[in-house]
Amino acid sequence: MTGSNANLDQDVSWRSFYAAGSIAALAFVILVVVPLVLVFAAPQVPASGGAAVLQYIASHKAVYLAELVCFVGLSVPALVVFCAAGISLKDASRSLAALGALLGVASEIVALSLGSSPQSLNGGLVLLSSQYAAGGDAQRAVLATAAEGIIASTNAVSWAGILTALGILLLSIAMRNGSYPRWVSYLGIVTGILGVPSEAFRPSVGPAYAVYGILLPVWFGAVGWCLLTRARDAGSGSSARSDP
Repeated sequence: MTGSNANLDQDVSWRSFYAAGSIAALAFVILVVVPLVLVFAAPQVPASGGAAVLQYIASHKAVYLAELVCFVGLSVPALVVFCAAGISLKDASRSLAALGALLGVASEIVALSLGSSPQSLNGGLVLLSSQYAAGGDAQRAVLATAAEGIIASTNAVSWAGILTALGILLLSIAMRNGSYPRWVSYLGIVTGILGVPSEAFRPSVGPAYAVYGILLPVWFGAVGWCLLTRARDAGSGSSARSDP
């Protein structure tokens, strides 16, 4: 069996996983777009102030839960995308592909274990908001103080975000030697380079974080399209090999 035939057989065996990666990438983009729409369509959670945040959640619980579920839930499809991208780069640079996929998967596991996201999005605040709405002045003061502690820890430096950016950077460097278009590789390199300081200094970068925030779903979408193309090519190659 020649080397090209061996590579084709390997791609055919991973075809379904590549397709799953493309679907997961689409899900990731959707889970990012929904909160962005809500930014313009609904009042947003205050950046600080325990009492203000709890009052906001009590009054806009559906919006808050939608944003929380989207930002935390996007870690699930991201896991699949990182795995599929790493496997698709096995013939380009095994070391970079494995390390990039490992960091990406680790970042999403950390994010899921925290169950929270910056912008004061935390499941624990939902429970506190219900107690805040039903409590008296003394209880509200205690709950507001507790909420401020949760908000501070939620908005602190995101190690999960830093690992995500590093994973994207390493995978994108590996893409330079693979079958991905060069522009996807360069897009990922820029995204990763901007992502590390954006996540590390997130509490102080302010609106500048939006640049990385926009590039992130664009990269996932581009990788998803490449994975879909790879799955189709693997299917076509399989059909061609089966012809007499």
